[in-house]
Amino acid sequence: MKLHRALTPLLLCLLAAAFAAPVSAADSDWRVKNRLQGKLKDGKPGKSEDVSGIACAPGSLPRLCLVVDDETQGAQVVILQQDLLIAGDFIPLIDDVHDGKPLELDAEGVAYADGFFYVAGSQGRARHEEDAAKEAKNLVKAAATRKVFRIALGPDGVDLATGALAGEPAVTTSTALAELLAKDPVLAAAFDRPLEKNGLTVEGVAVKGDQLYAAMRGPVLDDGSAVIARVPLAALFDGVAGEATLFRLALDQDTQGDSRGIRDLTVSGDGFLLIAGPVDDPPKKHAIAVGDYAIYSWNEGAAEKRLDLQPYGKKTKPEALLLLDENAATARALLMFDGPKEGEPTPVEIPLQ
Repeated sequence: MKLHRALTPLLLCLLAAAFAAPVSAADSDWRVKNRLQGKLKDGKPGKSEDVSGIACAPGSLPRLCLVVDDETQGAQVVILQQDLLIAGDFIPLIDDVHDGKPLELDAEGVAYADGFFYVAGSQGRARHEEDAAKEAKNLVKAAATRKVFRIALGPDGVDLATGALAGEPAVTTSTALAELLAKDPVLAAAFDRPLEKNGLTVEGVAVKGDQLYAAMRGPVLDDGSAVIARVPLAALFDGVAGEATLFRLALDQDTQGDSRGIRDLTVSGDGFLLIAGPVDDPPKKHAIAVGDYAIYSWNEGAAEKRLDLQPYGKKTKPEALLLLDENAATARALLMFDGPKEGEPTPVEIPLQ
């Protein structure tokens, strides 16, 4: 009672204001209902620990989305609700095997446009091996990921309460992106190199108009630029002749002094938002630091840094960016990560001015 009487009216007001202060969207927690699927363990899918992409159809909640984990053979339906992701049915996209064991698609990017979802494998490859059997396996693994899929999946084909499919979605498979990247004079030397040797690896895709944009973690070019390749959708899915148009982006350096590549790409307004991050993951003795990862805006010109991302864990890597809403000044987005279980969906506010 003495303590209560000692509180001045001003202090009481301050305490009331503190407890009444709204929680920022960037501080709130998102949940995952059911299970996002990851790598097979004893023939059954484990809980995802390698989320690498997310995209949603536009519109009001609930929104239809796809999530990819780079250790699986497909993509998973997800329903976006307020502060909630409802994990639904899994859509197999490949059935490649080696010695009876399933090979991962290594899906690294997913996009939505005009009634279709697009899922892209990394287009990369594991290191070259002198042992013939190991090299043969790596060649098969490379073939498994050098694909892009167009998936016709509309609201009528999915239960928007549960994410359950009403039937088999129509899936079209293309290997043309790998062919176009392999013959580009700038990218050709990196095409069949492993990532750890600055090889070609696609980690983000976006679709705008009649073009697909493939954003690359590697290679970083000799001038320190990251690369985005623009390719006509007709060249991927309709057999029309086409070629890749390359854009070079200066994305500064990480805290180890290395130029950054691109970890994800999504449409924002008339342009794009992207996650810039290290081509090579930091050495084990180095935790992720402020400045290793950042968000940039880009509109086929110079990229502009919008936000340095804080570390979300010593080895927690931002891999997926979903735009929730935006105005002229701010974008609100959802980050998902490689490392924590089920991607640890985390909202973030991005200044656009």
